[in-house]
Formats: sequence, structure tokens, C-alpha cells
Amino acid sequence: MPGPGPHMMYALGTGLGLMGVSEGRFGPHHCLCYAVNAFFGPDIGSFSEWLFSTLGFQGWDVEGLIHQPFYYIFILGLPLSLLYHWASRFALRKGLLDSPSGENGKSSMYTWILSTGWWVSRAPINPDAVVVVGVLCASLIGGFIYINRVKPSKSLKTQYRQSLKLIIIIAFLYGLWCASQIYLVNPRRAAVGEEADLGVLVFLFVYFFLPHYLCIASMNSKDYATEQLPLYHPRDANELK
Repeated sequence: MPGPGPHMMYALGTGLGLMGVSEGRFGPHHCLCYAVNAFFGPDIGSFSEWLFSTLGFQGWDVEGLIHQPFYYIFILGLPLSLLYHWASRFALRKGLLDSPSGENGKSSMYTWILSTGWWVSRAPINPDAVVVVGVLCASLIGGFIYINRVKPSKSLKTQYRQSLKLIIIIAFLYGLWCASQIYLVNPRRAAVGEEADLGVLVFLFVYFFLPHYLCIASMNSKDYATEQLPLYHPRDANELK
């Protein structure tokens, strides 16, 4: 396994690529946190073991505790998240984090996502919303079990396509319900409590599911440009006459 140097250089290089393709949404501070985590993740255990032994704390199994999935959350995960939160808030207040896209909910996309939620007061629990959301969620889980366990196809590719169609249909109906309560009902109602489900669904489709689907689809694509074509032979021309 490489040491912290290659890890951090790899993370910084990847972060720079994300900065380039995101047009500023993945900023330098994201890149910095990304690189720091590349050190904390794989190598902080052995580094902490060396540090504690140097300071005179022999006999402490620091590396074993940090590399333990459960204790890592409390020893490093939670403190680091609080540290990053404080550092980001401090940098924002000082004007050190400036992005052309407008971060932290101030871009037009994030503003629209937040607008699909309910912010007037505590959202009422509408019985029809409970029924609609319950039916759609039950259909999603029940349909997935039916496709993959009750009536599974012999082809895994067929099961995948059927499951994908199911998710798309449920997501469309779910979004349609939310949009109807927000834009068609007058006055507007809380579609799903206080949650901005419509905005989140659109955001996940555009920035998460669609890119990942395109990546997965490209893995098995056939390169027709390099496909070998049958060689032409003069005899073929004679046969065509």
C-alpha cells in the first residue's frame, strides 16, 4: 500500500479534475478536504501509533482502535466532520470561499430544490399524502421483490432492466404527485410533509443516477468503429454481375 504522499497527490489530482469539470461547484476547499481525508483514511492509524509511542504512551493499541469501523466514527469521523463544518463556516464568513456558481443553497438550482419543500410552519399531515406515498413506496419494494424473487427472469440483464423501469415509473409518479400539490393545488399544500422530495428527485436524477447510468452503459458498449469488416474480394464483384 502506498504512503500518505501518493494518496494525497492522487486525491489532489482527482480534485483538480473535479474542479475543472464542475465549473466551480467543486471548489478549492472541497479539494483540500478531499486530500486531507486521503491521508486520514488509510494511513492515520500507523501515524497515530508512531505519534503516541513517541510521546510516551506505549501499550496503547491506537492503530487497532482507529482501524476499527465502529470506533473510527467517534475517534475521527465525528471530530473531523465538526472541524470541517467549523472551518467552512469560518471561511465563508471571512469571504475566503467564493465560487462563480453560488454555493450553499444560493444557486438557482439549489434555491429551486429548497422551494419544493414546506417552510411556512409545521407541515400538516394530509391523509391523502400518506396514502399516496405509502402506496408508491409499497409498490416500489413489492415490485422489486416480485421481479427479483417471486417471478425472476433467467437473465440477470432482464431483471436489471425491469427493476430500472420500475424505479423510473415510481419516481415519475412520485414526482407527479409532488408537483401537483406544489404547482396545481391552490393554495399549495405540503406534498410530503416538510421534505423537498420533488427537488431532490430531480437533483439525484440529473447529477447522480444519469451520470452513473451512462458510465455503466459505456462499460459494455461495442466499438463499431474498430469492428473488423469482411474483406472485399474481386470474386464478389463477379458474383454480383
